[in-house]
Amino acid sequence: MLEAMQATHSPAPEHPIRELTARGILLGGLITLLFTAANVYLGLKVGLTFATSIPAAVISMAILRYLPGATILENNIVQTVASAAGTLAAIIFVLPGLVMIGWWQGFPYLTTAAITATGGILGVMFSVPLRRALVVDTPLPFPEGRAAAEVLKVGAGSREGAAESARGLWVIVWTAIVSAGFAILTQTRLVAAEAALWFRAGAGATGISGGLSFALIGAGHLVGLSVGMAMLAGIVLGWWIVLPILTAAAPQAGDVAAWAGGVFRSDVRFFGAGVIGVAAIWTLLRIIGPVVNGVRSALAVSRDRRGGVAIALGDRDLPIGLVGLVSLGMLLPIGILLWSVLTGGPLAGSEGVLIAGALLFVVVVGVVIAAVCGYMAGLIGASNSPVSGIGILSILAASLMLVGLFGRGTPPETTQALVAYALIVTGIVFGVATISNDNLQDLKTGQLVGATPWKQQVALVFGVIFGSLVVPPVLNLLGSTLGFVGAPGAGPNALAAPQAALISAIAKGVLGGDLNWAMIGWGALAGAGVIVLDEALGRANKLRLPPLGVGLGVYLPMAVTLPVVLGAVIGASYDRWARTRSDPEAAERMGVLAATGMIVGESLWGVAFAGIVYLTNSDAPLAVAGEAWETPALIGGTLLFLGLVAAIYRYVRRVAV
Repeated sequence: MLEAMQATHSPAPEHPIRELTARGILLGGLITLLFTAANVYLGLKVGLTFATSIPAAVISMAILRYLPGATILENNIVQTVASAAGTLAAIIFVLPGLVMIGWWQGFPYLTTAAITATGGILGVMFSVPLRRALVVDTPLPFPEGRAAAEVLKVGAGSREGAAESARGLWVIVWTAIVSAGFAILTQTRLVAAEAALWFRAGAGATGISGGLSFALIGAGHLVGLSVGMAMLAGIVLGWWIVLPILTAAAPQAGDVAAWAGGVFRSDVRFFGAGVIGVAAIWTLLRIIGPVVNGVRSALAVSRDRRGGVAIALGDRDLPIGLVGLVSLGMLLPIGILLWSVLTGGPLAGSEGVLIAGALLFVVVVGVVIAAVCGYMAGLIGASNSPVSGIGILSILAASLMLVGLFGRGTPPETTQALVAYALIVTGIVFGVATISNDNLQDLKTGQLVGATPWKQQVALVFGVIFGSLVVPPVLNLLGSTLGFVGAPGAGPNALAAPQAALISAIAKGVLGGDLNWAMIGWGALAGAGVIVLDEALGRANKLRLPPLGVGLGVYLPMAVTLPVVLGAVIGASYDRWARTRSDPEAAERMGVLAATGMIVGESLWGVAFAGIVYLTNSDAPLAVAGEAWETPALIGGTLLFLGLVAAIYRYVRRVAV
C-alpha cells in the first residue's frame, strides 16, 4: 500500500534509500504509546506538554541500527510519526472541560477519538501550503526541528554517532528512573511534593509556592531562558502585583489560602487570558503576509507539476488539489460527529444552523490558527509555544458565535448544552492547532536531512491516527481514578487541568452572560504593554520576554511555573558550560535528552499511579507517613530533590565530555 502511494505521488525518480516504510510507521506508533501517555499526564497536571521529536529520534536510532537497511530518512519518518502523536495529546487542554461542566461522565472512546482525529488531520492539511511560507522562505529558527535534524545526522554519520545515540538513550533511561523514583517517594509522603506559603501583604494577600517536580525542571530546561524569564515576569505581575491589589480591594479574615486562592481563580486567571489573547492576535498580524505568499507559492508549484515541470524531491508537498479534497472531505465526518452530539438533546431541532455555523467556524478559524501556531513553533519551538492561548481565543469566538445564534438567558439545560457544543467545536479546532504547531517543526527537520515533504505529511497523518487511538483510554484512566479539580467527585490527587478549567469557565461566562470581561480587558491592556516591552528589548538586542510566556506565568499556578523558571536557569547554565566543550552541539543535545528523561519518567509514573489508584480504590495507596511527618518531609524532600538535580547534571556533564 505504501509503495502504491509513493508511486502515485512521485512523477520523478524516488530516493534510492528507504524513507516511508511500514516498519518505520509501526515503530513510530509504538513510541507513541509512551510519549502520548506521558504528555497527557503532564498536560493535565501542570498545563505543559513537551515536544517528542528528539527523544523519538534517539530511541529510533538506537533500535533501527540493529535492523538491516536503516537510513536517516527512515529514522526521520519514525520521529515524525511519534512527535505528531505525542503533540496531539495537547487536546487535553480542552476535552476535560466537558467532564468539569458535568456534560460527560467519562470520555466516550469513539467521540473523543473522532474529535482528536478530525482536527489533527485538518491540521496536517491546513499546514501543507504553509511549509514554503514558514519553513523554506523565512529565517524562522525552528529550534527543535534543527536539534532533531542534528541528532539524526550524528546518528547516521559515523560510528561515533551511533555511540552517541546509545549514550543519549542511557541518559534518558537514568534520568527517567531518578524522576520516577522521586515521584514515587512523594506518593509515600516521606518527601513533600510541593511547598506553599500564603501570607498577608498589607490589606491584601499573596503567596509563594513551588513543586518538587523533575518534570517541571526538565520542562524549564527545554523552554529556555527567554521563556523562563517571561514566565517569571508573569509570576511577578499576576501573583505579586495584581493579586495583592485585588485582595486588598475585598479584604477577608480567616484562611488566607482560601481567600487569595479564590481571587486568583476568579480574577487573576482571566487577567492572564487577556494577556494571552492580545499576544496571539499580535502574532497573527505579524505573519499574515508570509502566509499569503506561501499559499501563492504552493499554487504555483501545483501549476508547474500539472505542466510537466520536474519538481525536486525536496519541494514535493502533497498536491494542493488533494489537500483541498481531503480538507473538504473531513467536513463530512465532523458534521456527522456534531449531529450525533446534538440529536436528542436540548439543542435538537437546531442541528442545521449549528452544524453549518460550526463547519464554517472550523474552516475559517482553523486556517488562521494553523498559521499562528506554525509561526509560534518556528519562532520559539513547539514545546515553548502555548497553544492554550489559541484555545482561549477559539472558545471565545465559538461561544460568541452561539450567543449570536441563540442569545443569552436560555434555560440552564440549554446553556449547558451550548457550552458543551462550544467545547467540542473548540476541541476540533484545537486539534488543528496542536498538529500545525508540531508538523512544521518536523518538516524543518526533514528539509535539513533531505527528506521528501509529501512522505512526511503522510507520516503525520499516521501519527494523528495513532495518537487519536491512544488519547481516549489514557484520559479515561486518569479521569476515573484521579479526577480533575473542580469536577464532580474529584479526589485529593485530582489533576489541575488548568487550561481546560479556564476554557470551560470562559465558555460558561460568555454563554451565561457573566464572563469577567473587566479582568480580561485589564489583561489585554497589560498584554499590549508587554508587547511594546518585548519589541523594545528585541531592538536593543536584549533577552526578550515573549508575551505568550508572560501570560502563561500569570494564569498558571505558581507551584507549576516557579520550578519551570528554575529549570530554565539551570538549563541556561548547562548550555553555557556546553558551549565551552570541543563538541558543543553534542553536549547541548545531552542536556536536552536529560531534560526529556526527567519529564518522561515522572509523567509515565503518573499514568502508572493512576492505574494503582484504580485497582486499590484508594486516593493514597502508597502513603506510609502521616501529618506529623509533614515538616521533615518538606525539609528533607527539598534537600534530596536539589541534590538529585545536581547529581543528574553532573552525570550528564560526564557523559557529554
